[in-house]
Amino acid sequence: MSLPVPLRLLGRLILALLAVVGLAGLFLALVVLTDGARSGLAAWLTVLAAGVIAALWRGRGRAWPGRLWPFVPVAAAAALTASVCVPTVPTTRQYPPDLPFVATERWSLSTGSRVAVYRHPPSAGATRRPRPLVYLHGGPVRSISVLDHRFLRLLADQGYDVYAYEHAGGGRSDLLPMEQYTISRSVRDLAAFVDRLGKGPADVLGFSAGAIVLTRALAAPDTAARVHRAIIAEPGPMDGPTALISGPQGRPSARGLAPAPTGARATRVPRYAVALGLIQLGLLPPDTGLITQAEGVNAFKAADLGSDTASAYCARDAGRIPTEDTAENFSFNAAASLRIQQTIRDSPSIASGLSRTRTPSMLMIAECSSQIRQWQTGILAAHPAIERTHYMPGVGHRMWNGLDDNNERAAAVITAFLQGGPSPLPNYPTRADIPAFLHDHR
Repeated sequence: MSLPVPLRLLGRLILALLAVVGLAGLFLALVVLTDGARSGLAAWLTVLAAGVIAALWRGRGRAWPGRLWPFVPVAAAAALTASVCVPTVPTTRQYPPDLPFVATERWSLSTGSRVAVYRHPPSAGATRRPRPLVYLHGGPVRSISVLDHRFLRLLADQGYDVYAYEHAGGGRSDLLPMEQYTISRSVRDLAAFVDRLGKGPADVLGFSAGAIVLTRALAAPDTAARVHRAIIAEPGPMDGPTALISGPQGRPSARGLAPAPTGARATRVPRYAVALGLIQLGLLPPDTGLITQAEGVNAFKAADLGSDTASAYCARDAGRIPTEDTAENFSFNAAASLRIQQTIRDSPSIASGLSRTRTPSMLMIAECSSQIRQWQTGILAAHPAIERTHYMPGVGHRMWNGLDDNNERAAAVITAFLQGGPSPLPNYPTRADIPAFLHDHR
């Protein structure tokens, strides 16, 4: 007894959908196996050939036009997977336009990196400080946000000659070959930048990923000699053993509470959703043949960071998270950032090198930090020259965020340390406070 026509049609539809899913799955597997060769075309042509052969086999013995039906799911799968192979943004690097409020210079460093440099000179009438202040931003490979520039301007108002540069591959700095993105290269770039300044040892403020670069610089005697005073703000893991640590973070952040970010997203485009997703999962290397490094940077948008931005703010600020950057200035090199993070995870312990540094340092920890607390206290325990630790109340990972008086409070503790004066906040936690600090989930 034959099935009713509607059931037969439903069965054929289900088989067609399974065929499309199977061919798409085969395509993704081949993208991984071929490392996305030729922008995914190698995988696509292989799947198309396999689908055509299967359709011819299924259509054998059928009368026309019945022989054509097996080709329908092949055509659908081919169209779906072809969207992964076609760039929708330029494949050569498109740099952000220069900012209107600060000049952009481009310096060639002795390491071979060519970086975008910004200077915020001391304000007229302010007491000029004797040493330059170098800012290492977070990311690790992205543009310096407008929010950061506003904070650096506040430090310049205190008389500091502030210099900042975007790490190689980020913002307006030139790209590097993917294999050259390493944490060691970032440290060498810092040393080369201070040398290029030509003003002797500099005071250095490192935030987030920049704090990792600074910490590792202090563990290397040659680089540490170029740092007069160091401010380590909200650091991530400093080496492989530290990166393996899991544990409590700070007080609750706004992750999951803040409204979802709006705006264009690369991850809504099949090509970049697949490429960035497979790189994030470790199934494709950062230098995959599926997309060029430049194309990935051009495609990535602020909204692609998702809840990462919200995690940098306290839960109480979920409804008023500021816009950190403009769409024109925002730039993030996700593949290079993942590559550098992997070299940190693969690196041996730097604790012994850090224990020998004598560079006066200050550690800044946020109340609602999204970083693992032991990443921060590990530096405090290993670094004997940390003179002050400041637990910053009322702020998340993004300590200078333009809300309330957060910028002014961060600037106050930084300037007090650099000038050797009394701080507006207590020295807490000290090394002796670490066990209780972790136990109390501060």
